[in-house]
Amino acid sequence: METSFDFEKPIAEINNRINDLKESSRVGNIDLLAQIEDLEKTRDELKQKIYGSLTAWQRIQIARHPKRPYSADYVKLIFKDFIELHGDRIFGDDQAILCGIAVFNDNPVVVIGHQKGRTLQENMDRNFGMAHPEGYRKAMRIMNLAGKFNRPIITFIDTSGAYPGIAAEERGQAEAIARNLRDMSNLKVPIISIVIGEGGSGGALGIGVSNKVLCLENAYYSVISPEGCAAILFRDGAKAPEAAQAMKITAKDLLNLKVIDGIIKEPLGGAHYDPVATAANIKAVLNDYLCKYKTMSRKEIVDERYLKFRKMGIYEDVAEEKMSVKKRGKNLQKN
Repeated sequence: METSFDFEKPIAEINNRINDLKESSRVGNIDLLAQIEDLEKTRDELKQKIYGSLTAWQRIQIARHPKRPYSADYVKLIFKDFIELHGDRIFGDDQAILCGIAVFNDNPVVVIGHQKGRTLQENMDRNFGMAHPEGYRKAMRIMNLAGKFNRPIITFIDTSGAYPGIAAEERGQAEAIARNLRDMSNLKVPIISIVIGEGGSGGALGIGVSNKVLCLENAYYSVISPEGCAAILFRDGAKAPEAAQAMKITAKDLLNLKVIDGIIKEPLGGAHYDPVATAANIKAVLNDYLCKYKTMSRKEIVDERYLKFRKMGIYEDVAEEKMSVKKRGKNLQKN
């Protein structure tokens, strides 16, 4: 697998040496197996060390890897009989949002996800995974269909954010996302969202008001990109690595803060090294949750989703604490 990042260069150098030894062994008919095995052992130990201690910024780089599996890739690997559905019935079809019906372990489900492109033309067609209002309205139309026919909804989140262009604003971008937040909260079927790459701002939340929000190990979920945060706070977009660390947006941080409900394991180095294994991990987690929701009533499903978001976040009433300190001080003076 071709590497892309500075922190992977030592691994790439060892891989090149291994390949050279294999070629020399083949051409010269020389037994170099012992040297090759030693290098492979060194490489594997180095991979464990590097990928086991990634910084927040390094994980974000992996989340943005151009060969990382996208929603359509997981749809092919996890579901059967997928039929894509198009259009919002108001304006048009937004290719940045993939929607359809499918079969998961012999059970009918609805699948929705952000979709980026592999080539420049595909990215132009799909707007780099940044949806317009019609994309969110299409998603909500299909989710309402799922509610009508009692089908669980699975969403794959992978966007840097909703498209902020003038045309999107003219067609009601904020209203479309806000309507999704409201209507998803009332759907009487289970919704499971998985952040598979980037989970940026309202663009992610527009299909992410779910009973369970899960995150792949090297994905991130945030109200703003690290570059945007750095530009606002530090007046310097180049300080994105520092911003990423401070923002607590990696899967581990999000789980500790109870923003997400679980982390799905990736192969060493990232999902792009083994998409099939990553898909198998996702499938196992989905199966566990969907089995659980079969035993719950529609009201219980809605209540669980409501309580999940009500419990999110930790706050401290500083004003009340200051008043208590003042009262204690006055009582001491009186005594």
